[in-house]
Amino acid sequence: MEIMRRLVQEEEGQGLVEYALIIALISIAAIVAMPLLGTKISNVFEGIKDKLIVPA
Repeated sequence: MEIMRRLVQEEEGQGLVEYALIIALISIAAIVAMPLLGTKISNVFEGIKDKLIVPA
């Protein structure tokens, strides 16, 4: 019974779990944003490339 009581009272791993949840949330947000921003960023670079190429 003492083991169960200590498991409930201990909070040493709580910070680690909170950081892991934050990292997971940021990772999911980045994965979702990649396809949305990827095409826009690609279009911007294509436009820059087209302006830099000087016809000979």
